[in-house]
Amino acid sequence: MPVQFLFYAAILVGYAYMLLIIWSIITPERRIWPPGKVVWKIALSWATFYLGAGLAVALIILDWNSWIIPPEIRFGVGVPLAMLGLGLLAWSVRTLGLTNTHGVRDGFVARGPYRFTRNPQYLGDIIMIAGLILIANSVMAAVVNTIIIFSFALLPIAEEPWLEEQYGEDYLRYKSQTPRFL
Repeated sequence: MPVQFLFYAAILVGYAYMLLIIWSIITPERRIWPPGKVVWKIALSWATFYLGAGLAVALIILDWNSWIIPPEIRFGVGVPLAMLGLGLLAWSVRTLGLTNTHGVRDGFVARGPYRFTRNPQYLGDIIMIAGLILIANSVMAAVVNTIIIFSFALLPIAEEPWLEEQYGEDYLRYKSQTPRFL
């Protein structure tokens, strides 16, 4: 399978994922994300995400080191960024729990990394992906992963109305005291 086919497929899936998020922002009463307990929304959201992530990883592997980033930046900056992002992501998932992470209400959380940012998982993802872009040194992987980064930046906007509905005054107070990202 040619790398360019994967590249175009990854762009298509990345934009489809972003459109699901934008749909959820524009029409919160018919949102796809967060899915709550609606099975088809869970399936659509996560299938699109995992397909896009899988294609992005395939591009990292298949188009490895085809660009112009020098090794000292690739590994000296990229590896620490990827590790920092992965650490923040793991800490956040552990703190929030898998049910909440998957967009199903399982209790309000404002401890651990959630004391500092309302969206530590997305922040961790963004930092990790930025590091992977540098490490991979691939223009194709950079383009696709930049689409994913923009999607992660939009996700909190789609989630906030749902969180306000689910957790009411607790979430509103938390929202007023804790920044969205940093």
